Amino acid sequence: MPDPTITARFEGDVASIVLSNPPLNLFTDTAFDELMGCLDEVEDAGARALIWRAEGEIFTGGVDVNGFQRIADGDPGDATNLADPLIRGVQRLEVLEIPTLALVHGLCLTAGLEIALGCDLIWAEGSSQFGLVEAVVGLTPGAGGTQRLAERAGPGRAREFVMTGGIYDAATLARWGVVNRVVPDGTVQEKGMRFAERLAAGPTRAHAATKRIVRAFSDHGLAAADEITPEQFADLFATEDLRNAVRSFLEQGPGKASFEGK
Repeated sequence: MPDPTITARFEGDVASIVLSNPPLNLFTDTAFDELMGCLDEVEDAGARALIWRAEGEIFTGGVDVNGFQRIADGDPGDATNLADPLIRGVQRLEVLEIPTLALVHGLCLTAGLEIALGCDLIWAEGSSQFGLVEAVVGLTPGAGGTQRLAERAGPGRAREFVMTGGIYDAATLARWGVVNRVVPDGTVQEKGMRFAERLAAGPTRAHAATKRIVRAFSDHGLAAADEITPEQFADLFATEDLRNAVRSFLEQGPGKASFEGK
């Protein structure tokens, strides 16, 4: 069995899912199964924040096209067996009840970007470049990148991004609202880890409620988010974190509370 190209690593309360398949960090046929296994590990470990990152000079050159050739030469119906795990992997990432952060450097294409779009936040170095370039081989993105780009940047920009198969820089995607923060080259891992540690030390249960409210808005609109907000808000009063934080606020002032994710 070849070594996995996607693995889970842990530093304190922060989990990282790391892509490493040099030199181009291409996605193999088993990559999304590996992603699902990593998500199992993250949940079992009780991590309170998650980073998606890659090792090497570039983030990823995308999917190994040799896999597409095998399907095209065989039964095209087998493509469904490829597409289903792609979507399910990103969906599984989205519903994690902890903050998730993609840290991008260099070139980030196709599946690597699609997983990043499933994260709550995306940080990128200034020289980073992004693309959903499947049109080059006559495809459209299979892991939900089109619709998740549309969610962040709007349908018109998503059509342009996917149909042209172009490469876009970090500044453009920040202007579009896809990338949350652009940082100097060579700093995204360090700065992103510090930020993830800050999120992991925060009120994990409140972060989960925030994610549910935003997801309700994204899926069903303002009225749906309003509908679930009172329950999400009220349920937090039963958490140890809220009770301890309110007591700390009243006795010691703001910003002194510590949170345990309970």
